[in-house]
Amino acid sequence: MIVRNLFAHAAVPLGVTACLLAGVATPAQAQQAPVNAEAQYQALAAQEAAKAGDPTFDYALGVAAADSGHFGAAIIAFQRVLAVQPNHAQARAELARAYAMAGDIDTARAQFATVVDDPSLPDPVRQRFTGFVRQFDKQIKGGGSDVSGYAEANVGHDSNINAATDLASITIPLFAALGPGTLGASARATEDDYYELSSGLSGVVGVGRQDRVFASLLGNWRDNFKSSAFDQASLTGTGGFAHSFANQDVISLSGQVQKFWLGHAGYRTAYGVIGQYTHRLSGGRALSFSAQWNRFDYDTDPLKDSNRYTLGVGYVTKTWSLSAMGGHEETRDPAGDTNSNTFFGLSGGAEVPVMKHVALTGGAALQYAKYDAPDPLFLVNREETRLDISAGVKIAVLPNLYVQPKATYTRNWSNIPLYDHDRWTASAGLRLEF
Repeated sequence: MIVRNLFAHAAVPLGVTACLLAGVATPAQAQQAPVNAEAQYQALAAQEAAKAGDPTFDYALGVAAADSGHFGAAIIAFQRVLAVQPNHAQARAELARAYAMAGDIDTARAQFATVVDDPSLPDPVRQRFTGFVRQFDKQIKGGGSDVSGYAEANVGHDSNINAATDLASITIPLFAALGPGTLGASARATEDDYYELSSGLSGVVGVGRQDRVFASLLGNWRDNFKSSAFDQASLTGTGGFAHSFANQDVISLSGQVQKFWLGHAGYRTAYGVIGQYTHRLSGGRALSFSAQWNRFDYDTDPLKDSNRYTLGVGYVTKTWSLSAMGGHEETRDPAGDTNSNTFFGLSGGAEVPVMKHVALTGGAALQYAKYDAPDPLFLVNREETRLDISAGVKIAVLPNLYVQPKATYTRNWSNIPLYDHDRWTASAGLRLEF
């Protein structure tokens, strides 16, 4: 089919590259063979008992077997040809193709390298085969390296930059005899316009056939036009190791460090370890399971210092995702146990193309948390349910440049009025991906 025609022309047809690369990528893709190739293979296979050992017959049988996805039969047929005619370069090249399509790129690489050394091979064909050898070497070494990133700028309006209650006064049970207490400005919902800058850079390096190391650095800065006390910034670094199994499942272990600033002063430092197992399904889908540990250190409130343990499961397709998680956060100082809590959550998101260069984006998340100890002022165990909803449009104005108008809404229900609030934002910006 493919390699058998290489020696008849000075230049290699484009089909050679397409077919071989498709075969190297995934055996399943290569098995999508035409019906007539299957019929031809079955017809030749019926004669195998009588004609096996004839190089001409075995070569034709091997080609038909490879073309129809019977890679094991193809390998055996081509090996019979080479046993009789060791210098049959076409058979050796077809054998390399069969190994590649079967997923054995080590043997395919060795067979192609042998063909390249054949002095009768035309130079254009030799150069093409040398390119295949380089591609196999790259896969054997883990696929090489890759770097990607993004930069984004947004401007918008936030109805509640401090995520505070709309109430002007609250009665605190511990001081009920004194009547309602008036809340200060920083404890009440404050609206403001803002701009936000964020960027990220990530890289992956193959260190073996199935092993990769990866790292990323993400930064975010949000500046409110009027209220600098609630300006925010964060810097997150992640690094880890991933191993791919023969069935394309992936297991990874990574470490993460994050620093968060509020009002231009350090607020919290977080450290974490994340383990994840991803099971690949057909059609670009995947199922993942994760376990995560985080340690939180608060700069000015050590009673909030805690360890958080989280388990999660997720389902991802090409256009949408669903996930569920649950866990427990425990303060390291028993005196701060009012901040310890058990939590559960569900979330989902989607990016759905609706026309060329335009996609609708959206997401929703629901989380419930119950705290372990009564609040010292309100004398009840805090309970909260939080709903987050987002919707937007992603418009490609250039191949890697997008305009993204977006709106979000948050509603936090709490049995303690101080923490009961809602919030909405509307923004628009540009995102560059590279």
